[in-house]
Amino acid sequence: MSLRVRSHKRKLLPVFVSAIIILIAGAFGYYRFVYLHSAVADKSAQYSAVKESLAPVPVAVASRMAVFGNAFWGRYTNDWSMASPLKTQFPFSRLNEFHRDTYDAWIAGLECPTKSGVHMTSAEMEVALQFNCDPAYLPEAAKWFTAFTLANNHTDNQGAAGFSETQRSLERNHIQYFGHYDPYKLDEVCEVLSIPANVTMSDDSTEKGRLPMAFCGYHGVFKIPPERSLAVMERYSKVMPVFALPHMGLEYQPAPDALKVGTYHSMIDHGADAVLGDHPHWIQNTEVYKGHLIVYSMGNFMFDQQADAEVVRSAGIKMNVSVGKIDPLALKKWLDIGKACTEYHDTCLERIEKQKLGKLPVTIKFGVIGTKDDGKIAHPATAVETDGILKRLNWSSSIVQLRSPYGSL
Repeated sequence: MSLRVRSHKRKLLPVFVSAIIILIAGAFGYYRFVYLHSAVADKSAQYSAVKESLAPVPVAVASRMAVFGNAFWGRYTNDWSMASPLKTQFPFSRLNEFHRDTYDAWIAGLECPTKSGVHMTSAEMEVALQFNCDPAYLPEAAKWFTAFTLANNHTDNQGAAGFSETQRSLERNHIQYFGHYDPYKLDEVCEVLSIPANVTMSDDSTEKGRLPMAFCGYHGVFKIPPERSLAVMERYSKVMPVFALPHMGLEYQPAPDALKVGTYHSMIDHGADAVLGDHPHWIQNTEVYKGHLIVYSMGNFMFDQQADAEVVRSAGIKMNVSVGKIDPLALKKWLDIGKACTEYHDTCLERIEKQKLGKLPVTIKFGVIGTKDDGKIAHPATAVETDGILKRLNWSSSIVQLRSPYGSL
């Protein structure tokens, strides 16, 4: 009996040892799998981190802009357009001569509401001085203009409902806008626009981006903008470039009156980097005040007035805005916010303040584009005509007075 037990135990021993060996091998294999998997994951994470650190980052941003005076395609311009085979393309048919592709953004003053279903004749508009621009022109306008200011004495010509419809029509056509016909509506004065720009990356590649910039519209034909309205610019000027586009002053005059001069000076005092005015239908002189550029009137860019040489010429203002030395990560944040500023009354300013990005360092250089719309269509002025425009602007005298960060192109 005892021999059989010992024999049985001897038979079980190899099985037991084999089981132990299998368990040890399995444990080792599991450990090796987990270890290797973890190591691969760690190396993958390290690789991703290295790859991320080597990814190109933005190091420079620049935007080439042009700001124009009065734009309008109502009244007689609409008559000329409907008589032309080009129809709604007619008012814009020579804008390609300005080489729009060399600019990132165009901004102008839209001196009319765009309400649908308005059937006033040109003669009726002339007598009543109540304008409207057919919204059917907006798809073509959107090919050229990035944004319009609505702060003038004609955007209310079809009432508050017509103004609201104009805003919605611009939005449907992806044209940004700012300003209001009532300068006492403080929350309508300034808007952060999403301005297209060229971005240079750390690997010397380039790509398209957008910078947030503030544009503020002031209507001062019937009511002078109050001080509290001008003070709205101060909050924006603490963090970004601010451009004031006022619409006021006596019409058909070569120079501004004292009231207008004082108001435009105050705009600079309240934070505007530059003041670019319209309304008089004539070009008026420029001035440099505390190192900042003031253009008192750019004149008619696209308008149906054809009576004389003064009303058919204008001065477009070129502005090259470039970002100075700034941390690439901070610059990326600015660009990320810039993408989100296309909506009216967006939260871009609040986001900039919340992230404590500080003042965006920029350099702004200015130049002049001579324009004419004789022959009923806006087009570039000749060299001789541009020389006359520069003389009216007193440009050569003004431009040398600009102080850093402003300068001449």
